[in-house]
Amino acid sequence: MQQRVLTGITTTGTLHLGNYVGAIRPAIAASRSASVQSFYFMADYHALIKCDDPARIARSRLQIAATWLAAGLDPERVVFYRQSDVPEVTELTWLLTCVTSKGQMNRAHAYKAAVDANVAAGEDADAGVSMGLYCYPILMAADILMFNAHRVPVGKDQVQHIEMARDVAQRFNHLFGQGRDFFVLPEAEVEAEMELLPGLDGRKMSKSYDNVVPLFEGGAKALREAIARIKTDSRLPGEPKDPEGQPLVQIFDAFATPAERAAFRQALREGLAWGEAKERLFAQIDGQIGPMRAKYEALMAHPERIEATLQQGAAKARALAQAFLAELRAAVGLTPFTAVPAAGPAAGAKAQALPLFKQYREADGKFYFKLQGADGRLLLQSRGFDSGRDAGQWVARLKREGAAALAELPGARADGVGAAEVAAALALLAAP
Repeated sequence: MQQRVLTGITTTGTLHLGNYVGAIRPAIAASRSASVQSFYFMADYHALIKCDDPARIARSRLQIAATWLAAGLDPERVVFYRQSDVPEVTELTWLLTCVTSKGQMNRAHAYKAAVDANVAAGEDADAGVSMGLYCYPILMAADILMFNAHRVPVGKDQVQHIEMARDVAQRFNHLFGQGRDFFVLPEAEVEAEMELLPGLDGRKMSKSYDNVVPLFEGGAKALREAIARIKTDSRLPGEPKDPEGQPLVQIFDAFATPAERAAFRQALREGLAWGEAKERLFAQIDGQIGPMRAKYEALMAHPERIEATLQQGAAKARALAQAFLAELRAAVGLTPFTAVPAAGPAAGAKAQALPLFKQYREADGKFYFKLQGADGRLLLQSRGFDSGRDAGQWVARLKREGAAALAELPGARADGVGAAEVAAALALLAAP
């Protein structure tokens, strides 16, 4: 069984070389594993908590989407979407809000930090605290639980939010599961600190320190100019230089093979000038990100292509989310009204009509199944299977797992039938 891994990308600002080495590159490499199903989403609702500049939000969404695609994220292999394009996430947020205690939210690190800062400044404890900030952990829980992610790569400061998501999931399962666990309990996957790049001044590369090397913005000229500002010692050309602890060398290491690293260090020990060393670093980095930058610029020139990719990703995400949310709605009692059987001689003795699976074999020798609603309408039609056993196993799985299994079903709904209707029918079959 594939494990689901989910990564959120907050859409504020632009990305730099440290973001690429520490997050983008390893995440894209991990997404190519056949053992995982990866979900990457643009966390644009989360961005609204931190930023109230619409132009900045819009620009950042476009730049960050283009960056991930240019860096090699394959939308055919992963589910890549904008959070705001999947409204089921916000509906799930409300369902989870209704089972989350205020006391738990009071203990969230971001909220507590804001309160502590206000109290220290002599202001009201909740001054400047929006409900977006306060409820941020519930929205994050909905992001994760909507797709039942098994693993969520996060920094150490986000581990508490994964723990909160687990608590909320357990609470919902306990209240409404009736023996079934709707939600997987996600695990935090803490990112390695060793992947952090130093900035121009040797501190961690961060926009807050104004010490970043741009990834794509500004082109090769901006990359060369930033590298020229990297702090070095005062040793002259020809003088031996100690490469250890030098930001320039650490950045070079992130883009070099072991053999290239050794050769670069040896050249510095033999007196390579810092200016020439910076030119070598530029060539090393530009050789790898130059082709990506060209793709980035092409994407930025045609934002409609990015939009089409994100809409395709949203369609894949919503196919999963709509079916699952229909089950969750049914679990809490938000079910469609159905016709009451007419009274008659057998009224009260006759069982309520239910949806029905039918299995059969066609002239092509293949085995099929279909799901009919209580009114006899066709809701779901399978493709042909080589054996009746295979078809029967799928019927059993759909009865057991409900709409959660639809995403993997090699078949299709009947024309004019929505995912919610199929999910509601499966929920009736699964009901005790």
